[in-house]
Amino acid sequence: MISVRGLCLGFRDFALRDVNLTIETSEYFMLVGPTGAGKTLLLETIAGLHSPDSGEIWSDDINITGLEPEKRGVGIVYQDSALFPHLSVAGNITFGLRVRKVNKSSIEKSLQEMAATVGVTHLLNRMPGNLSGGERQKVALARALIVKPRVLLLDEPLSALDPESRENLREELRALHKTLGITTVHVTHDFDEAISLGNRLAVLGDGEIRQVGTPQQVFRAPNSEFVARFTLTGNIYAGEISNRQGKTVFIVSGMEFTVAASHANGAAHAAIRPENVLITSNAPQSGDHNCFAGVIKGIVDRGATVSVTVCLPLEITGLLTRHAFETMSLSIGQQVYVTIKSEAIQLFDK
Repeated sequence: MISVRGLCLGFRDFALRDVNLTIETSEYFMLVGPTGAGKTLLLETIAGLHSPDSGEIWSDDINITGLEPEKRGVGIVYQDSALFPHLSVAGNITFGLRVRKVNKSSIEKSLQEMAATVGVTHLLNRMPGNLSGGERQKVALARALIVKPRVLLLDEPLSALDPESRENLREELRALHKTLGITTVHVTHDFDEAISLGNRLAVLGDGEIRQVGTPQQVFRAPNSEFVARFTLTGNIYAGEISNRQGKTVFIVSGMEFTVAASHANGAAHAAIRPENVLITSNAPQSGDHNCFAGVIKGIVDRGATVSVTVCLPLEITGLLTRHAFETMSLSIGQQVYVTIKSEAIQLFDK
């Protein structure tokens, strides 16, 4: 387990502020956030590459705040893999063991086992310059894992890869974690990556933890406008809450939306994910309170899906499958109906 307690760190013109985070043993934990949020700085501070101004970092029941990086039991893999260009794949993987003066027979045994685990046995005699991006990242993973760290730190390991290599390595990371059960902290700005890999995640923004939870909790129920925008909720509105006869109503642009969650009267924000916006060419028969007629203002082709923006008069965007879009033969200026389930409307204060 890794526990970050009240960590503060000023670095150049940036600062991590009062970071509190607990990563459970064997958890695959994601640190997500936009560029410049402080993700890499926090990861490197956990690794011991930076000393915090205040606060502590614990590994299980050991305070490692002042320990040298090599004594923390962590392995780190960077976006660019950072392999030694003058060493073969085998030389790169075994570097940490040789620094620790492990005997040759043990090194060879560990090399063969780790190469087989990561799937690079056929590459052992190659040089880094002759590897693909995905192969280099596998070698970097093997190099980090062969010393048997308690915690694996991954700094955007997939971001420099082409889409096919990224997907393949994502599957291999998932399989590796299932096999090894090592506590993993993975930095990314890609929310799809976080959803597919993480048990839990923390959203960072401007050096602060904004929300912690499972990917679905954060994705479906953002607690702030910052998190809602980062998770590409898209439909975010500032309005007023009114409680009437046991119902909570969100009012914006003269329109009223019935919401499932209770909330105090007054100013609030609401977020509605595009995939929760039902767009139909005919009025639905369900009698749902949140059903409105509108006119299509914009259409964006996204390949497998189509993004459709409707003016109600407030603008709201829904996401349709290509089949649904083509079946309805939708076009700009066409009247349609928008339906939103009350439980799909997420409320937050700021």
